[in-house]
Amino acid sequence: MIRSILTWLVVAGCIVQGGNVASAAENKDNTFIFYWENDTFSNSDRYYTNGLKLLWASGPLTSFSEDKRLPAWSGRSFEAMPVINSPSTSKHIALSLGQKIYTPRDLENPNLIKDDRPYAGWTYAGIALHSKSDGVLDTFEIDLGMIGPDSYARDVQVKIHDWVDSKEPQGWEHQLKNEVGVVLVYERKWRFAPLGPEGMDFFDFITHAGVTLGNVHTYSNAGGEIRFGFNLPDDFGTALIRPAGDASIPVTGAEGGDTGFHLFVAVDGRAIGRNIFLDGNTFTESHDVDKKYFVADIMAGISVHLNGVKLTYSHVYKTKEFDAQKEEQIFGSVSLSFVF
Repeated sequence: MIRSILTWLVVAGCIVQGGNVASAAENKDNTFIFYWENDTFSNSDRYYTNGLKLLWASGPLTSFSEDKRLPAWSGRSFEAMPVINSPSTSKHIALSLGQKIYTPRDLENPNLIKDDRPYAGWTYAGIALHSKSDGVLDTFEIDLGMIGPDSYARDVQVKIHDWVDSKEPQGWEHQLKNEVGVVLVYERKWRFAPLGPEGMDFFDFITHAGVTLGNVHTYSNAGGEIRFGFNLPDDFGTALIRPAGDASIPVTGAEGGDTGFHLFVAVDGRAIGRNIFLDGNTFTESHDVDKKYFVADIMAGISVHLNGVKLTYSHVYKTKEFDAQKEEQIFGSVSLSFVF
């Protein structure tokens, strides 16, 4: 596990430090977000059982080449991309490091459970380009990582179960095999007509639609979110750990002295072409199950923010993902963001 952590920290560090390093003063209003998702919030331990993600996003830029943390060639390449380079929008570069862990329903069975989902892990680093106006957010993202034993998902789960004195999972020898994973994503979000006194919005509606391609995931998705409360934050809502889901980066920089809270209800529906965690390895034989082609996440929760710090909890209902799945899944999601 230690080797895995060091490896992925080096990957993230190389991305961040790949060019000339700028001083902190040159990039104000950076955002850092920590995400944690786990099914312990529903007193269960199965299916999508744990997710972690760390994200750093630059403050608003007039062009992607403005951030000197990245090599000069990368900024020029980013500025040649379509959609995200309108001169009227602010830009953000986001770097992330994450891991997801999947298991079958019965962790104590050491045998291959043919009609249940495979053991699998996905550890990855990502880079995203965000282009924003007050009402629209466009995102391009690429994630690169490892599925299989070299994701070290088994090590993480076994160690955590040992720490909390929980049952040790017995079937990890049947996990998916090692495979390099690549995910390419484009998604657009729209934020509609916040209502309330100027500077104290109490209601808005956010929608999104996108497409994801790769050997890990291939799908199209769409959904929306309704938020209501006091002094809504200047961002694009709430999202789970997923490609292009980084919606909590403020539109115009830090939230300043704003204090507020809100409740929300959101849904994301997906038409699935490929899900390696159910379909099995791409280039070699492995355990697989018959997936559902249409799935959805429905969530509700609460968020509070104060002086650039935002804490959000979401309770998530996930529809069945494969044919032999005995029940839908419920899990919790926590995110904590800082603007600095």
